[in-house]
Formats: sequence, structure tokens, C-alpha cells
Amino acid sequence: MPLPRVPGLGGWGSDPLWGKFYDWTVEHPRVGGALWRIGVQSDLRLLYETAEEIGRQPPGSRILDVPCGGGVALRGLRPEQRVEYVAADISQAMLDRTMEAARARQVADQVTPVIADVGDLPLDDGDADLVVSCTGLHCFPDPELAVSEMVRVLKLDGAITGSALLNDSLRYEPLRRAGRIAGLLGPGCTSDQIVLWLTRNGVADVTLQISGAIGYFRGVKRN
Repeated sequence: MPLPRVPGLGGWGSDPLWGKFYDWTVEHPRVGGALWRIGVQSDLRLLYETAEEIGRQPPGSRILDVPCGGGVALRGLRPEQRVEYVAADISQAMLDRTMEAARARQVADQVTPVIADVGDLPLDDGDADLVVSCTGLHCFPDPELAVSEMVRVLKLDGAITGSALLNDSLRYEPLRRAGRIAGLLGPGCTSDQIVLWLTRNGVADVTLQISGAIGYFRGVKRN
């Protein structure tokens, strides 16, 4: 379910310039961290901490990263960790960049790229031990459906974690409005909605940490 896009600006069905810029900020912590503090008053280190959970998964685990984008969450995957890392995205160009990043990090043997719509994930119920969705929920046309699908493919006692640009504060409404005009942002959601959607789908122990415009969430599927 790709968003409509404005000609010349790109959209998530391709590989917009904004995606490359976002990846660059994540991969350059000193400058990128400053840009995040200035732009969205958020601590980039929280994204790194979210990705670290990937590296704590035991051998044989299946990890779903959706949308994988350019592969920024791969920083959490360890060489020879012996897990299956499913990198899912609606854009082939994004998947190509994810695989470039995987090769650079020497983890490509563990990464399976998959063209996928987050509203209809090509995984069976309970397929994943961990679902990661870094700065992706606000990009989806139907974030509630996306949460439902991500939890559906999660095993019991598996964790879902990620981050999203929240609708909580009017301070960031110009940023959100510009993103929607560019075809980069969907309707988004509030922190209360994220918690509600997760709990409604059987996720417990939900935590949500707000850092500027970004909210970092985590929970465990119990039923």
C-alpha cells in the first residue's frame, strides 16, 4: 500500500532522496546526532539502542525488519550470529541498498530481502521471534493495520520494537504536513494510539519513550 507521491520528490515505492539523507544521518552519529537534535529534538542514540536488541537474538532466531529502508537497523546484527534476518520493504531499490549495507557489515549471509507490503506481510502467523520497525510506522497509509500485521507474524513471547514520528505535539505539525505533501508520511499516530493498537493485538509490557518528535516503543506478544 504505497503512498501517493509528488513528482520529483520521490516516494517510498522507489528510493527518495530523503531516505538516503536519513540513512546518512544514522550512519554518521556525530553529525547525524546533532541534526536529529536540531531537527526533531530527538536523541539518535535511542535508535541505536533499539537496533541492539537484534544482536541479542540467539542462533536460529528469525528477525523481521519492516520497512528495512536502506538497512540502518543492520547495525545491530552481528557477523556469524546465525539468525535469519528478513529485510522487508515495498521498494526494490531500498532492498538493494540494504543488501549493500549487509555486505559492508559482513552479515549478508544472514539477510533475506523480501518485497513486501506491511499491510499484507508474506509471513505465516508466529513466524518471527523479533519484529523491528525503525522510523517506519508514520510512513504507512494505515498504521493500525501495519501494527496488526507485524504482531500477527510474531511468535508468542516474541518482541516488537521500533520508533515513529508521533502526532502528539502541534509543534511538529509543519514537518508532518510537508512530509505528507511529499508523499513520504502517512496519517501517523499518537503515542496513545500505538499503545492501544499493540495491546489490542495481544502485546503486553508495552513501553513507549518519547524523545522530541519521535516515540520508541517495545512490547512482548502474550496472546
